[in-house]
Amino acid sequence: MSSGRGAIARKATTLTLPRLPSLLSFPHMEIAAIQTHGLTRSFDELVAVNNVTLRVAQGQFFGFLGPNGAGKSTTIKMLTGLLEPTAGSIEILGQPLNASALELKRQIGVVPEGMALLGRLTAPEYLHFVGRMYGLDRETTARRTEELLDFMQLAGDSRKLVTDFSHGMQKKLALAAAVIHGPKVLFLDEPFEGVDAIAAGMLKTMLQGMIQRGATIFLTSHVLEIVERLCSHVAIIHQGRLVANGSLDELRAGVASTLPGTESSQRLTLEEIFLSIVGANGTEPAQELSWLA
Repeated sequence: MSSGRGAIARKATTLTLPRLPSLLSFPHMEIAAIQTHGLTRSFDELVAVNNVTLRVAQGQFFGFLGPNGAGKSTTIKMLTGLLEPTAGSIEILGQPLNASALELKRQIGVVPEGMALLGRLTAPEYLHFVGRMYGLDRETTARRTEELLDFMQLAGDSRKLVTDFSHGMQKKLALAAAVIHGPKVLFLDEPFEGVDAIAAGMLKTMLQGMIQRGATIFLTSHVLEIVERLCSHVAIIHQGRLVANGSLDELRAGVASTLPGTESSQRLTLEEIFLSIVGANGTEPAQELSWLA
């Protein structure tokens, strides 16, 4: 980060948690793509997600950010039916998400944290399996499998077992499986991790095309430049609680108003916004390592 941005980060240490609710924005809409109320998940004494109320409009590219351990992956697991909430409610496309909502789950795609691929299958076999599990007929599944393997540049490795794929190749296969059925809501947990720049550019183009066709994408990523480039709205979770939510312009204005010496016209980056809200959390900067100083 440049010295100018460093100065902003240092000023951000004065931003205390009691002031953060002013950065929460919950726009009203008739039917949200994703809606939660009081969403909570506890693991014994640990409250991983604490009373999260969130609305995501249909057609939004929505970024969900937070430090490591903030509750992002736990939230996605609940939103996709992989983990049952301790308390609270979830609606997807206006319908309650529960164990019996099979048809609703067929409208959801997900690239989970660990990808959960079947390593002893080839890529075509895996996509055929996923397509049929989503209820696609054999002909449609075969056609989409061929298109996806070509698009993801995996067609040349169609005889190789998935377990022998590189991490980046597995990530592309996981994304192909998540979109083979044409989901209306797509959840992506760190989709660009381990993907080379060429493949990342290709995936961004595909995701933006899905948004243009009316899909909703819920993205978590530690690469804030990608989130800033792709997402129109962002929420930030910290220590299990939602501490900021709104459009990027709303978050910029909210953070700028709390930073002394920051001009209202100054365009803060998402990194600066993030650091201002949860970066230092009011503590002194970390000391340098003695052998690297």
